[in-house]
Amino acid sequence: MPTTWKKNPQDFHKLYINNTEAFYRASSPSLAGDLDRFVTSCAFGLWGFAPSLTQEQVDMANQIYSKGQPQPSWLLWSMTEKVCKKEPFFPPIFFFDLAESDAKHNTDNSRIFVRMTTVFLLYLAACDDDVNLEEARYITDITDKLTAICDSSGVKKSKQGLDPMEYITTDEKSFLEKNTVRENTAGGTAQQPPVQPKEPPKKSMDELLEELEGLVGLEDIKRDVKSLVNLVKVRKLRQANDLPVPPMSLHMVFVGNPGTGKTTVARLMGQLYAAAGALTKGQLIETDRSGLVAGYVGQTALKTQQLIQSALGGVLFIDEAYSLSSGGENDFGREAIETLLKGMEDNRDNLVVIVAGYTEPMRKFLSSNPGLESRFNKYFFFPDYNGDQLMEIFRMQCRENGYTLTKEAEKKAVSGFRKLYKDRGENFGNGRDVRNRFEDMVAAQSNRVAAMKDPSKEELMSVLPEDIDIA
Repeated sequence: MPTTWKKNPQDFHKLYINNTEAFYRASSPSLAGDLDRFVTSCAFGLWGFAPSLTQEQVDMANQIYSKGQPQPSWLLWSMTEKVCKKEPFFPPIFFFDLAESDAKHNTDNSRIFVRMTTVFLLYLAACDDDVNLEEARYITDITDKLTAICDSSGVKKSKQGLDPMEYITTDEKSFLEKNTVRENTAGGTAQQPPVQPKEPPKKSMDELLEELEGLVGLEDIKRDVKSLVNLVKVRKLRQANDLPVPPMSLHMVFVGNPGTGKTTVARLMGQLYAAAGALTKGQLIETDRSGLVAGYVGQTALKTQQLIQSALGGVLFIDEAYSLSSGGENDFGREAIETLLKGMEDNRDNLVVIVAGYTEPMRKFLSSNPGLESRFNKYFFFPDYNGDQLMEIFRMQCRENGYTLTKEAEKKAVSGFRKLYKDRGENFGNGRDVRNRFEDMVAAQSNRVAAMKDPSKEELMSVLPEDIDIA
């Protein structure tokens, strides 16, 4: 695919034809008209979040037509009127029929359709010079709603995963892969190692998103994470096509009480960014003040630099980060902050830093240094788990460790976790409290079963009400 595809919309039309023709061969050519209208309406919805319509967007809209279908002829004024009157997104009727047919015949054409739609929208979002988070969220919303229909209909999961880049033609994919990772061979500090070749992610994008969806609660977090991933994909597409990319900080602030899933989401963020091409490895390096601050002059900078080096290509997660600025003017924590800021700047294309902690202390921490405020502009709030969500975490731990709750034990546990949430205090531990209750249950059940002469497998797994003590 030539680097001039933005200025030559006919190249986008070739992409559209290549993908739709492959889809029609797997499903039905009779869907052409409906599909063209659907993609056009999605494009209008997407561009409704742009500051203003451009001629490039009009030119792209005129290339959304399948082989054998009439070519549209949009003018700027007519398309502006249509975009202003855009309707809320609703999956097309034919997609419901497609998903039902897939479930009946054990095929996955509806999931292919989701990938194909995502490819088109990512390219259309990148056709102007102002890609924003609202556009990424819009793409995420469409993908989620279509995928939910596949899931509820029982459509099998694709073996190859839901990577939108998968259905780009071989030549186009080769071009993008060649231009996505740009190694910086000049400059850098003396301590910075040479950029290593990009390592393939251990899990596919589909597997990682499925793992994200499997987390209990955190619905707003899940939506924002997927939106950020889409935004990264659009940026990589623009870079691959030699288009300008506005400055964007990938660093984040996680605020909330302990045990709300911050570390788990941070680990997934690193892997998702690696799968999207924004990081080369995706590993998570977790630390706190003790891992950054030393007791002697000059040692803190060295200690912090070593941690930054180990996190290159992935995520450096700093828990209770506010403690770095709480020691006064002569505290070594401030040296750690200055070293961290320099490391973030020197490695801005291959390092993500996530700082985490309680809401109010984190606000004071970020305002303690102008460099922190400018680099951390994405906030994720992790709410406390309610009683039913705590119970769901408890159930998951039981399933994963081979324990089965009787109906009476289930009822007692549900009541206990609801009360635990209702009476929670300042030191409420969320998931940590659940883990503690689970370990207490295992100990109580083990003491009971150990007194049996020859317990059966069922008795070894069974959890009774007397094993449950959730105060």
